[in-house]
Amino acid sequence: MTAWISMLSDEEAGEELMAALDEARTPHGTVDNVMRVHSLRPATMKGHVALYRAALHDDANELPEWFQEIVASYVSMLNDCAYSLANHWANARHLLRDNERAESIHAALMRNRPQAAFSGPELEILRYAEKLTLRPSEMTESDIISLRNAGVGDGCILEANQIIGYFNYANRLLNGLGVTTEGDIVGYYAEE
Repeated sequence: MTAWISMLSDEEAGEELMAALDEARTPHGTVDNVMRVHSLRPATMKGHVALYRAALHDDANELPEWFQEIVASYVSMLNDCAYSLANHWANARHLLRDNERAESIHAALMRNRPQAAFSGPELEILRYAEKLTLRPSEMTESDIISLRNAGVGDGCILEANQIIGYFNYANRLLNGLGVTTEGDIVGYYAEE
């Protein structure tokens, strides 16, 4: 466990914290540092877990899981958040199941040129992600109209907005508290 503030272990946890830690456990049975960093305030851990799962892992989401992870990765690149990028790029790569395509997408996004790997609705969502992340005060209704004109429905616009908003929150949490992946199992999916 590593961060610039104290993080409590399972052994140090009281009843309230243990309940929050149990809710935050990954499919691997561990609690990643992104959640454990809340251990001094279990209520914020509970809120973070709920927001994360609602934004990124809800069965009702219509955006493909691999693209949700691409959006998460791109926001994390724009914010220079190594923690989220390591985890969510591993997820995107796993879900793409095409290493050559994954490398091409990664290179395009790292150069801030999503148009080199995407077009149509996906490109418009990535452009929206960039603007909302880097220039939120410049957002206008025309940004939503551009998404609709590209064929993105309002439900998917909301999904993208929530993923982008969540990762801007999480990236600032992680960067602001110096949280690293040390001790974590990187990525949501078990190695196959």
